[in-house]
Amino acid sequence: MVGTNLKAETIALMDQRTSMEAQMNAIIARLCAPGGPGITGNLLDSEGFPRADIDIPAIRSDRHRLSELRNDHKNITDKIDQNLQVLHSGKLNQSPSSYPRDTAAVSGGPLAEPSGSATMAVDYSPPGEPFATIDEISEESPASVDGLCLGDLVLRFGDVGKGDDLLPRLASEAQLNQGKPVQVAVLRQGSPLTLTVTPRAWHGRGLLGCHFRIL
Repeated sequence: MVGTNLKAETIALMDQRTSMEAQMNAIIARLCAPGGPGITGNLLDSEGFPRADIDIPAIRSDRHRLSELRNDHKNITDKIDQNLQVLHSGKLNQSPSSYPRDTAAVSGGPLAEPSGSATMAVDYSPPGEPFATIDEISEESPASVDGLCLGDLVLRFGDVGKGDDLLPRLASEAQLNQGKPVQVAVLRQGSPLTLTVTPRAWHGRGLLGCHFRIL
């Protein structure tokens, strides 16, 4: 009974985390929109006056809410990790097939339960490791418009994860998916996010308008 309650609690927490990530993605997309100040950009113009081209109260509200969500996201993730450790340790005398499964280690997506079964399996494969950071990004580029930001740590870009020959693989992945949405998993100030970026032609160089520095 305790094990069932713990699984139910973990599922609910993962659903909450998914909802938080969707809210964070939406806020980040607004802040990083073309002409926007980004997450930490200056709200003053070159003369020290409030910028007239942006809605400063709305931006401050978004930044405050993003900070709250990040704190809540960290607390929920810590609690999920604790629950999974208990379930995995065997303290509840459960078989491996009864552990909850987190189907999205990076994005914290919802749990999937196999049809015809009341139990679920857990996947303890480690999350992806950052293999690159975005150290340059152009305004109005596809990367910027679709939500990537300077300093993002890249965990996965489409089918490309940590490994060898990363720059050629990243270029090939962008070319193969020109005009198609690509799932990009990143860490942003310690918080995992999953974005959808569409490589495409624009007025600048490349299909993304950003530079990946391999770690």
